[in-house]
Order: sequence, then structure tokens, then C-alpha cells
Amino acid sequence: MATKKLIDRIQESLAKEGLQPRTNAARTWLRSKVKDLTPSKSALMRDQERLRNKSMIGRMYFYFYDPKTKDSMPYYDRFPLVIPIERYNDGFLGLNLHYIHPKQRLILLDKLSDTLTNDKYDETSRLRVSYPFLSSASKIFEATPCIKRYLFSHIESRFLEITANEWDIAAMLPMESFIGAQTSKVYADSRKKF
Repeated sequence: MATKKLIDRIQESLAKEGLQPRTNAARTWLRSKVKDLTPSKSALMRDQERLRNKSMIGRMYFYFYDPKTKDSMPYYDRFPLVIPIERYNDGFLGLNLHYIHPKQRLILLDKLSDTLTNDKYDETSRLRVSYPFLSSASKIFEATPCIKRYLFSHIESRFLEITANEWDIAAMLPMESFIGAQTSKVYADSRKKF
């Protein structure tokens, strides 16, 4: 319910301001308000209507993660915001948007919007992206530092699904939970990969 209340509050506020979702004006407004609107991770994960046992390629999810190789990693995100792009027997490859600055997250989502299955921006919408597509698409360079491998056995919660009409909002929320480095260091390292 916390997610629904947050989304409702944001959408009501946008309407009061006379702003249309997914516009530059709405995104500018959201950047200025996001810290005041951010719920806790545990509150988000109590939203039973959005929790899923499985992830689907091309959709967006929050979940808790404890990497298998964390001891050898310089840093990692305990609460990733991921769009799965390829499935494997033991996990999946996904785009963790937390590895790039919120502004780049929105730019990346805009670039990926050309691959949407439809233009409804609802629960039926998903991205049609794959690793080969991202590797060959030089204009989608923001995706490079986001590509991460996740193992099912190290996922520590159910998946909190974010529908397409809420992707911009989720991308702006400061929900990253990096262990081993400050967020500014992660963003700086990611910019070097662009």
C-alpha cells in the first residue's frame, strides 16, 4: 500500500501543478520533490498487491539482494531497481538503474521506450531489450554500467513490480542501498564507463 499511496500522492500533486506525467516539466518537478516523498524500503515491500514471486523480462522491480561474490566486489546494491533483460536457469541479467545518476536513469528509460511492447504505459507494457541489443546500440551507452547478473538463490525477498506508468517515479527515488561505497563514487565510476 505504501507504493500505491506514494504514486497516488505524486500523481495528485502533478495534477495540482497542472503537469502531465512523463514530460520534462513533470520530471523537473519530481526531482525537486522526491526526497520529501520517499517511503522506507520496508514500507515499499509491504505492498502486497505489487509483490511477485517471479520476475518477467522487460518489467521493472525492486527487491532485496545479497550477492554471492560480495566479498570480492568493491561495492554492490542491496536494494536494486532492475529491469531483467535475459533469463538463465539460476538467475537473470538485468539493468540496475541505481548504478547511474537519476538524470541518466530518465535518459536511459527514454531511449529504451522505443522498445516498449505497446504505448499504453500500464501493466501490459514491458521493454523488449536484450544484452546483444544493448551491446550493439552505441546510443544507449547509459545502460553499460547498469548491466548486472543476479542469482535467484541470493534474492532475499519477493519482487516489487513497478508498472510502466510509474517507471519515471521509481527511477527518481533515492532507494539505492550501496554497500562498500558512497553513491557519488558509484555514479563517478559509472560515468567512466559511458
